[in-house]
Amino acid sequence: MRNAALMLGIIGGIIAMLVGFFGYGYTEVVQRHSEVGEMFGNFDKPELIRFASFFAPLLAIAGGAMAKIRALWGGVLMLIAGGLVYYAFGFGVFTMFPIGFLLLGGVLALAAGKPDEPKAHF
Repeated sequence: MRNAALMLGIIGGIIAMLVGFFGYGYTEVVQRHSEVGEMFGNFDKPELIRFASFFAPLLAIAGGAMAKIRALWGGVLMLIAGGLVYYAFGFGVFTMFPIGFLLLGGVLALAAGKPDEPKAHF
């Protein structure tokens, strides 16, 4: 389960990174050329898009990388990243796979039967 969580987190993070590139880039284009926003639409909260475009893939890849050794922390990071992608970009054609991969990877990491280590998490 930990290997599956690792792979789902990293793949979901890479796909979320692609979504983030386009989301961040579109907010920059609209900021510099307002006619593009008038023609194709504008985001309600461009700061949220910029924040999620950077931090969601970062949390997803970090959570996926941690899933094998620290499944609890990695699972929580992947669940946060999946929720952030959903909150910022919504559920659509380009976001359904990163959201699904991250949420499934987070659940698998949390459901890993063997405890991380006998010592405390902190």
